Amino acid sequence: MKTFFRAPLALGLVGLSSLSLAHTLSLDDQVVTATRTAQSGAQSIAATSVFDRNDIERLQVTSVDQLLRRVPGVNLVNTGGPGKNTTISIRGASTNQVLVLIDGVRIGSATTGDAALQNLPVEQIERIEVVRGPRSSLYGSEAIGGVIQIFTRRGGDGGAQPFFSTTVGSAQHLSGTAGVSGSDDKAWYNLGVSSLKDEGIDARPSREVDHDGYRELSANLSGGYRFANGLTLDGNILQVDSHNDYDSGFKANADNVTKVYGARARFSPLSAWDVTLQAGRSEDKTDTFNGNTFNTRIDTRRDSFGWQNDLRLAEGQLLTLGYDWLDDEVNGTGTFAEDSRDNHGVYAQYLAQFGRHEVQLSLRHDDNEQFGAHNTGSLGYGLQLTDALRAVASYGTAFKAPTFNQLYYPGFGNADLEPESSKSLEAGLQGWHDWGNWSATVFRNEIDDLIAYFNSGAGLQAQNIDKATINGLELEAATQLLGWSWQGNLTLQDPKNASNRAGQGDLLPRRAEQVFNLDVDRRFGRIGVGASLHAEGRRWDNAANSTDLPGYNTLDLRATYWLSHAWRVQAQITNLFDTDYETAATYQQPGRAGYLTLRYQAM
Repeated sequence: MKTFFRAPLALGLVGLSSLSLAHTLSLDDQVVTATRTAQSGAQSIAATSVFDRNDIERLQVTSVDQLLRRVPGVNLVNTGGPGKNTTISIRGASTNQVLVLIDGVRIGSATTGDAALQNLPVEQIERIEVVRGPRSSLYGSEAIGGVIQIFTRRGGDGGAQPFFSTTVGSAQHLSGTAGVSGSDDKAWYNLGVSSLKDEGIDARPSREVDHDGYRELSANLSGGYRFANGLTLDGNILQVDSHNDYDSGFKANADNVTKVYGARARFSPLSAWDVTLQAGRSEDKTDTFNGNTFNTRIDTRRDSFGWQNDLRLAEGQLLTLGYDWLDDEVNGTGTFAEDSRDNHGVYAQYLAQFGRHEVQLSLRHDDNEQFGAHNTGSLGYGLQLTDALRAVASYGTAFKAPTFNQLYYPGFGNADLEPESSKSLEAGLQGWHDWGNWSATVFRNEIDDLIAYFNSGAGLQAQNIDKATINGLELEAATQLLGWSWQGNLTLQDPKNASNRAGQGDLLPRRAEQVFNLDVDRRFGRIGVGASLHAEGRRWDNAANSTDLPGYNTLDLRATYWLSHAWRVQAQITNLFDTDYETAATYQQPGRAGYLTLRYQAM
């Protein structure tokens, strides 16, 4: 606790006068992930955080996880720096209980259940929406903790607008992005390429004394066309090729390919009826090596199709009816008792606003090829108490089918696993004032048959925990104070093993009980300056609570100088005080580092 609170007391308590809605939604923001329909962010009953392209560039992040760790209720675990395996927990849920979409297409390995967040090129991203809380009643399996939707860059306004950036930094970091986007009244397009190379750090000095480097090359192509009859067609392709050195055997390394394809058609058979058809495929391929000697290959594929109908029943009332199909397939050098399965889901949602009252009701039925039928639902209610104060409450259920690794991986899997299921309740207050805005949310998540990993004598094995409970509080706010923009949040949670078996009362592994974020920024003419503070309390590394990870805090500084409207020079120092910390036992995290960026965006 001392370590956790030391830096916040030095800098963060100034911001506690504005405990904050980090990256708060303005009234004009539109979010689609919380309801699968375009809704004003200010009207979203679900707790939602949004980062747009301006946030990405202002904060000077070099990876997706640097953005996501600013979200309330989020814990990230990284195994040794750039490109290394990164997992995410939202409100205490496991990383494979968080659904990740790219442009509406479900991604993630069918074997591990994890989305390779560490490989996603942040310079190819236009916007990220993070919805906290269960969303299985809209999306099916995997949405126990929440949903992360990543939108790749789209066409800009007007004719062709080229963009460019290059960054150099510590550990021989070198990255660059170039592309062009454009649009007219009917069509839009974006083409971009990015590359990154980083020497990395010695992630596990006890294993090998070396640098565990990382490099990637990515490309993104998207475009669309709107016909005179109202039909809109659009599509996108994202591919990332990466190479990763890591400490797990002699000169261990891996080549990974991530591909995401998506196509969508939208049209309106009637003035009050909108139809969306979407098809997608995501692929995750990994080849591992010891030196130059081939070791293993894992190749997973996820095909999906969706048919959504939005019916405007009356002013302020929307009915959504939809069907989803998902097919997972596993190939590679490993042998699994089952290597494919599909899932069919149908869902309905009713959104309504009656004066100061808002309602969101959704129901879904899934038929999983391996685990049969699952029904989930959610109910959300919002009440505008005054013009400046709003109360929200919601209840939802969710489920998660075990991954292929959890079921069948030799020496690790357990074919007797049951699907995970959850019940979640939350309530909150939100306020908007002349000085800024704030919110406070309490939540409780009960997860039955939570899958965790215990030592079985022959190594770790996946096992169901009868019950786990996560109780938490999220405080958020944003304000202008002393000429600075302040945005911050504080999460307090109690993620606990509540089963009747051994380990009852233990904390769930790798979930910090306290997380604090604070961003401050100010503009002085052509110069912009800012700082980011991130602090986490102690956590346990394993389910048995025998290996603890101390709390830590890091401070980043940044500055931007506008050479012109189109050209900028940016500089930042991360982990200013060179804090030594781990988010997974024995895996070091990067120390102090500096970066210099030149950026161009045609206006």
